[in-house]
Amino acid sequence: MAAAVDPPGYIEKLYGRRQGKGLKPRQARLFADLLPAIAATRPTQGAKIDPARFFDDRHVGDVWLEIGFGGGEHLAWQAARNPEIGMIGAEPFLDGVGKLLGLIEDEALKNIRVLHGDARPLLESFADSTLGRIFLLHPDPWPKKRHHKRRMVSPWFFAETARALRPGGVLRIASDIPDYVAWTLMHARGAPDFEWLAETAKDWRLRPADWPQTRYEAKSIREGRAPAYLQFRRR
Repeated sequence: MAAAVDPPGYIEKLYGRRQGKGLKPRQARLFADLLPAIAATRPTQGAKIDPARFFDDRHVGDVWLEIGFGGGEHLAWQAARNPEIGMIGAEPFLDGVGKLLGLIEDEALKNIRVLHGDARPLLESFADSTLGRIFLLHPDPWPKKRHHKRRMVSPWFFAETARALRPGGVLRIASDIPDYVAWTLMHARGAPDFEWLAETAKDWRLRPADWPQTRYEAKSIREGRAPAYLQFRRR
């Protein structure tokens, strides 16, 4: 798989830091040797693709997308336990991509493809009804009101995820910020293609068994912030 290339004229709009303290020697090696082989390339603007094409070297029964995978623990956990699923992760933060590459090498995971960059143009490129699950776990809450337009959850987000998910597909969103949880549910109410799967409070307060805890989530709990686990089904 070739390394990701921006299409002509494409301007990637990202907010916040993309790079931390720099790559460790092992991470630098993985960026040079492993990432080009498993990169999810951005198509030409306007083109629609079947995300299964990223796994043309193996048969996959379904494809799942994680937007902003952080340190990659959740993505690697899902890939290890669902080897028949093609997992695609997008993350603009350099250190996060480096951590995931280390997990891929350590666990010999063959069913992961990685985009080092903004997930939005990649999501827009997927053909209709081609994903089985989408994960957005603990996105940046952008707490200041003037920055709310930068939040990933938006009318655009629900429209694009509904378009890309198959009927019956699931969108999972987690946050430990009450305002962001309320923001998500407000936008979900305006998304007729989705139904919220919670029937009782424990359905969103308790993490499902197939939803592993990440280091970020463990930290938030230690600091007294209780995460919400939101699941929506594509009608």
